[in-house]
Amino acid sequence: MTSTTDTPPAALAPQLRTLYLARFVFAVVWAVLLALTARTFGPLTVGLLLLYPLVDLGAAVVDHRASRAVRPTPLLIVNMVLSALTVIGLAVAATSGVPAVLVVWGVWAITAGAVQLAVGLVRRRLGGQWPMILSGGISVLAGSGFILQAISGGGALTGLAGYATLGGIFFLLSALRLGRAAKVAR
Repeated sequence: MTSTTDTPPAALAPQLRTLYLARFVFAVVWAVLLALTARTFGPLTVGLLLLYPLVDLGAAVVDHRASRAVRPTPLLIVNMVLSALTVIGLAVAATSGVPAVLVVWGVWAITAGAVQLAVGLVRRRLGGQWPMILSGGISVLAGSGFILQAISGGGALTGLAGYATLGGIFFLLSALRLGRAAKVAR
């Protein structure tokens, strides 16, 4: 996280780049698996739904540890708490069906998107953060859409696969931009 410290943010760029590339691969693989299993709301689908925020939690922990050199933002801790609560919320919502899952996912997308947007703004001097800023804003809008779909009685879990794919693409774009920023800094 960039802040007002004197530590060069370039030290964080390679670590974030690796993390973002891993998140891209995970998001795409996860989206494909969810799209293939979403029609039958069984244990595999529920497991996949729980896995996504668990991976987000793990990624936030890795990000927080990597960010120590440039003073990590407390927003990463907020993201960790949101992801942990989402796992619990999804486990409970899964017993009620797809609309309940979409509401929990929507609330998470809104709150985590706002955090991602804020973290991206804090880190913008690092470079490669505009995709993260855009992704955070889109996540807020998508989360609202998931909630509206659930309330209207519509919506399907396959929409979450599209959401994850788009988020993965933003992670890839950010990783590529961070790679260029790291080369320029050398």
